[in-house]
Amino acid sequence: MNATHAPQQPPPEGEPVLQEDRLDYTPTAGSVRLARRRAVRLVGEWGWAGLPGSAGLLVSELATNALLHGCLRDRLFRVRLQLTATTLRIEVSDPCGERLPRLRLPEDDECFGRGLLIVAELADRWGVEPRSVGKTVWAELLLGPMGRTAERHETQALSSHTHHGFQRP
Repeated sequence: MNATHAPQQPPPEGEPVLQEDRLDYTPTAGSVRLARRRAVRLVGEWGWAGLPGSAGLLVSELATNALLHGCLRDRLFRVRLQLTATTLRIEVSDPCGERLPRLRLPEDDECFGRGLLIVAELADRWGVEPRSVGKTVWAELLLGPMGRTAERHETQALSSHTHHGFQRP
């Protein structure tokens, strides 16, 4: 695993990066747990006490999707967190660019297929960016008056996990 803590690249709007973390993970289920725990810890350490649960859930869902649909044997996936004054951006990159995620409404009896519904409900924005090899799926939580408040994110993270993502509307 390789970690980077220094700002590497400005966010799309050119806003200065205050904090950044990147870590490459092996394509195993245990890596999803490690990535989620790391995100929760870092977001709390960065001073956003109301956002660790939301960040952890977003990392967990995006990393699980990368593991199930985008990873190849012996090819790592990357989780990147980037904090600016207005945005917490979470990115998960994997080596399979031909398998793009799509939002869908699963049947009631399906065990899988709700991860992006949770991401779409929880994040202020999300999307996919192609890479020269693979793709990056990202989600953003807007901070302050432009986005949802930290308290709303925490409440929504809990309700998305227990209600919105697991039943048909």
